[in-house]
Amino acid sequence: MKRSWFLLVSMIVIVTVLSACGGNGGSSSKGNNKMGNTSEATESTESSLDTDSKELTVYTALEDDLIKEYLKTFYEKYPDIKLNIVRDSTGIITAKLLAEKDNPQADVVWGVAATSLLVLDQNSMLEPYSPAGVDRILAEFKDTRSPEHWVGIDAWETAFIANTVELEKKGLAVPKTYEDLLKPEYKGLITMPNPASSGTGFLTVSGLAQLLGADKAWEYMDKLHENIGIYTHSGSKPAKMAGTGEYPIGISFGYRGIKEKSGGSPVEVVFPAEGSGWDVEANAMIKKSKMKKAAQTFLDWAITDDAMAEYSKNYPIVAVKSDTSVIPEGYTKNPIEQLIKYDLQEAAKQRDTILKEWSNRYDSKSEPKS
Repeated sequence: MKRSWFLLVSMIVIVTVLSACGGNGGSSSKGNNKMGNTSEATESTESSLDTDSKELTVYTALEDDLIKEYLKTFYEKYPDIKLNIVRDSTGIITAKLLAEKDNPQADVVWGVAATSLLVLDQNSMLEPYSPAGVDRILAEFKDTRSPEHWVGIDAWETAFIANTVELEKKGLAVPKTYEDLLKPEYKGLITMPNPASSGTGFLTVSGLAQLLGADKAWEYMDKLHENIGIYTHSGSKPAKMAGTGEYPIGISFGYRGIKEKSGGSPVEVVFPAEGSGWDVEANAMIKKSKMKKAAQTFLDWAITDDAMAEYSKNYPIVAVKSDTSVIPEGYTKNPIEQLIKYDLQEAAKQRDTILKEWSNRYDSKSEPKS
């Protein structure tokens, strides 16, 4: 299941970005809705489904302020299904799921980094399932197997969030590149997420490793560490801290910085000139002794046109081909070109090694865990 950046570009750059969804509706009967590799296996698995339960536990790393808006159409269509939403940063959700491997509590995961889902899959924790309408999902946003073990919904990327008022007071320019962040005048003024806790932190650190090569990336991060004031356990927190001016430069991700700016914070959102690390927000079913039909229903809904239209209001790269080229305000005109060459499969394989090394070197500046 190799993930090639060049394939990603060739698959998506033609259609640019996506703010509404074309093609068949996600709940169409044309969807490939199965739980096994043959019709016989499908029938057998379907017959063993729990069709009575109308309550789901959903683990998600989606932003708090987006979840409620995203779920409106779900509740409109399925008012009889109760969702217990467990929201936390990607690293914490991943660790929680791994800890619960022998007694899984979640029914589905929604909007969790694909690199994390690959780790779960390596631990045989994902139940294969092809949601209705999965044929509409671009190839680089889903598992290559059928039925799929995971299906993506959008991509997000590294960005710098800079408080222009605070930097101007100090006579400092807004950083435009990764290299700029190493300037001695920024000492103590930068925050970034801890990659063990935050998906944004991980895609940034892993992205640097793939962009620069491992040795040069650690050399770079040694220097960057000198300028870091604190490592947060949330990918959005550095953007929020930049917005308030507590730390004028936050390494975060595009959506959160744009949200801060639209809310009135005096910030500039910078996508680094060298390119941004990135990952895919994805969905999957957690393997349990008894699978729920309602979990299938949720995963079907999560890639419908209605859901995709909501995702595309906030993220410029979503998983369904569209005939439109409208980009959410605040993003660069060519968001695909901003992404570095990045292999999701390799990132997942190197995850434990990267996190161990990072923690040994830099964890002393991490904020206390709540």
